[in-house]
Amino acid sequence: MTRYIGLLGHPLSHSISPAFQQAALDHHGLPVTFEAWSTPPQRLGDALARLRREDCLGAGVTIPHKETVLRLVDESDPLARSIGAVNTIINQKGRLKGHNTDAIGLLRALKEKAGFVPKDKRVLLLGAGGAARAAAFSFVRENARSVIIANRNAVRAMNLADDLSHNGTFVTAVLTDRGSLAMHARNADLIVNATSMGMRGGGAEGESPLAAELITPNSLVFDMVYNPPMTPLLQAAKAMGTRTLGGLPMLIYQGAEGFELWTGKPAPIEVMFKAGEAALAAISARR
Repeated sequence: MTRYIGLLGHPLSHSISPAFQQAALDHHGLPVTFEAWSTPPQRLGDALARLRREDCLGAGVTIPHKETVLRLVDESDPLARSIGAVNTIINQKGRLKGHNTDAIGLLRALKEKAGFVPKDKRVLLLGAGGAARAAAFSFVRENARSVIIANRNAVRAMNLADDLSHNGTFVTAVLTDRGSLAMHARNADLIVNATSMGMRGGGAEGESPLAAELITPNSLVFDMVYNPPMTPLLQAAKAMGTRTLGGLPMLIYQGAEGFELWTGKPAPIEVMFKAGEAALAAISARR
């Protein structure tokens, strides 16, 4: 019997997760198909019901459902509950368990691909959604010096700041006005885009959450958006002579954690990177 793993999100036209997850499944010779299930909010309940079927191993969860799904699964692991967001669902004989692998993927990408260790560093975090929650939680847990959460919705940013156990890290919320961004970007060791701005196929394609002149060469700029590989934010950072990291490594590493939860098999990281890079190149060639 062929079994399935779904990807729940909307839109999904930008996603390369089916490509690299299928490559990993095929590498192990597993009779499992990874499918993108475009799921607008009004259809999320139906998608979760489908996940309970015997032929479904579970699902990945992306924009805009990570926080909502936490409230809809039957149970969740402590990390997902602490973060307040789920990006991976496991079907356990009809019961759905939520996990969060974004935090692990984020830290592994920063450490292995950029040599960045958050301890004692100053972080400017752009966004306050599910991905931002995982990032903020990770930086506090890693004893960052400060985490500044910048978001257009002040209440959403303040709620995220309030949800964090600070452990000595200075955490505050600010609006994304130019004055606030200029001050905090100037002092940041790390600037993280945890919004969908710049994402191919999204509502803010071609836009950057931070103007180039606000970026200094002393920071590392990390964009969680992986499609396109060179986002407007990363282009702006490179123009200012700033080190950058794109979103593909985080995507692959969090996906590798999910793969192991779904299958019980070791994730073939090199296979997943190769397939992910090929998928991005194919998308770029079509445009």
